[in-house]
Amino acid sequence: MTIILNVLGTGCAKCNKLAAVTEEAAKQMGIDYEIKKITDITEIMAFDVMMTPALAIGDEVKVSGRVPSIDELKTLLS
Repeated sequence: MTIILNVLGTGCAKCNKLAAVTEEAAKQMGIDYEIKKITDITEIMAFDVMMTPALAIGDEVKVSGRVPSIDELKTLLS
């Protein structure tokens, strides 16, 4: 089953960093994933996110307003 990892943000440096570390964590874990970068503010607001960057696994927001470490992301993905 493919896990959908939604990176929410406007494309800023922190948003790009979040996408990169999320991808690295998923690769290290060997999971089947797809990263979707959501940059449209209306779509971001639909997730009830007030601060970006944010990461939603499926429809559930797990991190908002910061870039977590790879180890923290692995915990969130497991």
